[in-house]
Amino acid sequence: MGDRLTEQARPHRPHDATLRFEYDSPARAKTVASAVAQEVGEIDGDRSAATVEREENAVVVRVVADDLVALRAGCNTWGSLVEVAERTSGLA
Repeated sequence: MGDRLTEQARPHRPHDATLRFEYDSPARAKTVASAVAQEVGEIDGDRSAATVEREENAVVVRVVADDLVALRAGCNTWGSLVEVAERTSGLA
């Protein structure tokens, strides 16, 4: 089982998406996961929330939302956050 970094998504929300980002090593995944996990709870909206976990050499972001518009916005936001974490840590 991977490192559970945060668990703030509310499971009763009707829509969800899982974003999985794989890396060459667990160390790279840990660096990205640590950077992104800091944002959990800070940027969640009234209609969406997210969790961030590391599973070996992957970062898994689960976005839950009340509606599809909020789900899409959440996926875009978290995908962008992972991209920035990759770039700033020289992993892209």
